[in-house]
Amino acid sequence: MRDAIERCLALSRQARSEQGDALAQTLTALEAALKRAQTALQPADMPALDATLELDLTGYVTAWSAGAELMFGYTAAEVTGQHVLFLYAEDDDDGNIAELFFEHNPGEAAARTEVRRRKKNGEIIWVHLDIELRHEEGEPAGMLVRLSQANQALSDLDKVDLHARIIEDSEQGVLITDAHERIVSINSSFTRITGYTPAESIGKTPDLLRSGVHDADFRARVREAMQGGGPWRGEIVGKRKNGELFPQSVTISAVRDHSGKISHTFSLFSDISVHKDAEARMQRMANYDPLTGLPNLCLLSQLVGQALTETKRSGEHGALLVIEITRVGAISDTLGHEIGNELLCEIGRMFRGSLREGDVLARLDGHRFAIALLHVEKREHAGIVAKKLLETLAAPIAIASHSLQVGAHIGITSYSEDGLDVPTLIRCADVAVAKAAQSIESNFLFYSEEMNQRAKEHLRIESELRQALLKNELQLYYQPKVSLRSGRIVGAEALLRWRHPVRGLVSPGVFIPVAEETGLILELGTWVLEEACRQVREWRDANLIMPPIAVNLSARQFDNELPKRIAAVLEKHRVQPDQINLEITESLLVRGTDKVIAIMNQLVAMGMALALDDFGTGYSSLAYLKKFPISTLKIDRSFVIGLPYEENDCAIARAIVTMAQQLRQEIVAEGVETAEQMAFLRELGCDQLQGYLFSQPVPAAEFAAMLREGKRLAFGSR
Repeated sequence: MRDAIERCLALSRQARSEQGDALAQTLTALEAALKRAQTALQPADMPALDATLELDLTGYVTAWSAGAELMFGYTAAEVTGQHVLFLYAEDDDDGNIAELFFEHNPGEAAARTEVRRRKKNGEIIWVHLDIELRHEEGEPAGMLVRLSQANQALSDLDKVDLHARIIEDSEQGVLITDAHERIVSINSSFTRITGYTPAESIGKTPDLLRSGVHDADFRARVREAMQGGGPWRGEIVGKRKNGELFPQSVTISAVRDHSGKISHTFSLFSDISVHKDAEARMQRMANYDPLTGLPNLCLLSQLVGQALTETKRSGEHGALLVIEITRVGAISDTLGHEIGNELLCEIGRMFRGSLREGDVLARLDGHRFAIALLHVEKREHAGIVAKKLLETLAAPIAIASHSLQVGAHIGITSYSEDGLDVPTLIRCADVAVAKAAQSIESNFLFYSEEMNQRAKEHLRIESELRQALLKNELQLYYQPKVSLRSGRIVGAEALLRWRHPVRGLVSPGVFIPVAEETGLILELGTWVLEEACRQVREWRDANLIMPPIAVNLSARQFDNELPKRIAAVLEKHRVQPDQINLEITESLLVRGTDKVIAIMNQLVAMGMALALDDFGTGYSSLAYLKKFPISTLKIDRSFVIGLPYEENDCAIARAIVTMAQQLRQEIVAEGVETAEQMAFLRELGCDQLQGYLFSQPVPAAEFAAMLREGKRLAFGSR
């Protein structure tokens, strides 16, 4: 018997070492039961004697059996007359004497409990107590206490029953085959998982579960384990009775008889469909965009990373395109985020239909997509794909009852020319996207190092410009406006200058575009208005008669709160509205909504005059000139340079002046540098000029000196 238990334990340990925690539960329970049986097993020659003792009603020993002597080591002579407390462990201090205080009703079976008791040698053991009240002549006379060790060995029948229950109650399917691979036993979980009853499976081979998805080599490894090649653990795709395939985690081990010959094979398996589904869901969450279902940046990086590795070996080329969709934000704000989300999903489907099967389409974030062309013969081929993508967006997209129009800017980078890792490629493509957004020639651009350097320069300028605001490095210069009738100074335009501590005077053409792009133009615009009003107040306090000063406004500053902000600054410095003119560009007018018109009307109602700067360079239209309360048109210097010799420039200048006269608007020509230009414009009827012919922009003190000295424009013949 002991040898059989040892073999079972060894087999259990061997199988458990080859399986995970989940599959080991059945064998662990079986091993624990066998260990308990082994520990409790008594020698075969041990006499089976009952351990009993008798107590009087106060707990003193009156009788002690040979079995009790064998259990505790005390003779009857040593214990008779002693109180039963001598058997108690020293730490049993709850004050309850089990042999005395028990509930027992007449006619009921003896009260049974499990307690700790101390042997003569000091060993503490667990014993079962069966206590029965003795009566003499109908009156209680004492207690009869029967004792048995709590870890008493199981009988062979009990062990067989216990092992059978462990196997039957296991959550894992159990399959036992004989030496001829015929099924001889299964448990209820086998039937629950596979659908096969004992009648349908006993006598058959495990092939009734074969799915057919595993190759011959895989089946050979499993058969080797069944034939004694050592335990095997792995995942198998099985087939249920209804034909459904399911993944299972399996452990297969062989059982040998006394001679070492394989007598049986047992398999423990679990249905892991739920775990596989959860794993697939987690894998999808990690690698796919939840909105569009497209690969996300994580999966894109993996796929492009693999392609880069292959490119290094093969010398082939690939390209990465980053696409920024325009107008999605405005559509979401107007029609709701649900419409915006549906639009993004539809764009994803349209793009997917325009690409090859091997191309990777991913959604990066927001309204940005990325496309990896894993193999292209020439860099230029990526440009063909970009054109194709833009063409898919040319027509309106139908979402619900709406017909929506969007556009896109695309940046293209190629590997290995532009980079050898995914983050570098995406960064380069982003640089190209930003450049494409600024370009009026093309909606897609290839990355180049020149673009990268410009991007780095923009970052540097942005950082230093923020510091310039804090360190008072900014300054206003004033360029006079001169009347072409009297030659006198009739106004000035306040122009922002940045005096850098290292690079000196930085051109506005360098930092103003960066400020517009980054939103810093809002802070710069506020600073310019504050400084211009402060300077006007200072001149007035110095009794200097000052003509109106023009301040440029960015389209970013034009919101509902603009009139209030300007009014607050004017009041702060006690400057009258007619002392400050506002200059705007045509890019603001093409937004010509009622909202913009309402804001402009508020400014005019405050007493401020509005001038349209750089007229003719944007989307000039008589239609919006009629709508907006503009009092002054400024002819851009690009139309002045060719005067009076370029026929086209002369025609444009003449048309602008004529139109402005019809609309009763004042005309200012910018960039006038020669007497010939001045004479031509004066003859056309232009009202004012601004340019180097009279003065370049100058600091406040120098402009004040011009006014005090009464500097005038000298007219001469052409």
